[in-house]
Amino acid sequence: MSVVAIDSPAALSEAVRAHPRVLPVGGGTKPALSVPPDGTDVVALDVSGLRGIVEYDPAELTLTARAGTPIAELDEALAAHGQGLPFDPPLAAAGATLGGVVAAGTSGSGAFHHGTVRDFVVGVRFVDGTGALVAAGGRVVKNAAGFDLPKLLVGSRGRLGVLAEVTLKVFPRSEASATVAFELGAIEAALAAVARLARGSLELDALDLEPPGRVLVRLAGDADSLPPRAARLAAALDVPGVTLERDAAAARWREVAELSWLPAGARAVRVATTARAVPALQAALDGAGAAVRYGNAANVAWIAWPQEQPLARLDETLGTLGLTGTALTGPPHARVLGARRGGAFAARLRAALDPDNRFPED
Repeated sequence: MSVVAIDSPAALSEAVRAHPRVLPVGGGTKPALSVPPDGTDVVALDVSGLRGIVEYDPAELTLTARAGTPIAELDEALAAHGQGLPFDPPLAAAGATLGGVVAAGTSGSGAFHHGTVRDFVVGVRFVDGTGALVAAGGRVVKNAAGFDLPKLLVGSRGRLGVLAEVTLKVFPRSEASATVAFELGAIEAALAAVARLARGSLELDALDLEPPGRVLVRLAGDADSLPPRAARLAAALDVPGVTLERDAAAARWREVAELSWLPAGARAVRVATTARAVPALQAALDGAGAAVRYGNAANVAWIAWPQEQPLARLDETLGTLGLTGTALTGPPHARVLGARRGGAFAARLRAALDPDNRFPED
């Protein structure tokens, strides 16, 4: 596999123009999306050298950084001002980069309350399939006029262009948090509890489900408010909850954010789902021996697909259920699974941004 190191937007433009087929590679934490299949003529563009904070204004709650900047580096800079990225970008400790998180469209447990990465991107600079450096959006949150091209690049997996720079809105960090676990026994009871909490008036920072029946709720805010809010949670469900010790709670959310709960060798697949589709999906995953955890009130499934099971089986299952999944690890030739989205609009957008088909199709 041929690799070209990139350290500037100009070098990125030149590299795209110089090669007929290219694919960006950042931190390498999601190899199914960023590693060209063996035996192909695709050149990998290593953008990990395209890094650094370009502009950060804590008063305006905006940050602009180059795409190869590690999320952990951004988190450190934001923490110094009591701010952060509350959508909990996954795989930050493993080296995930800003561009990789945006291109993969991956958000963690905090997306339940704060919104996904798509809600935080307000501007981008990227190189399209012709090698042109394109700017879209702005560096202030109020700049929302015109066609929202930055949002279209979220989750595009590097198939519409290569990100060079991203502007995000950031939030103040919460003073404290508490995690309460509820044991409901079965998936149906757990889903009913998740639905009740999601529709309720209690302000929740995260709402996850671990099959078959464990519901985890994270509260955030003023430290003195957390115990009475935890008590109201139990009253809302009419089920006693257990508040996890601080270290145990922190370890649990790290495990979720870094996908370290996946068994060795399992392929990580992220699936956009709905609570209504979960019972059928869960039955299929149980039949395949696949572990799974659900986030964002059961609207996203993080699947640990067994190495010995063909991905075609999961592809078929998701297609039957009308769900779409993105493979993050495992064979690079299997990226999008299940139902395909976009249709004619996606085809027109791709033709406009990549008329020479320099970026591999899914």
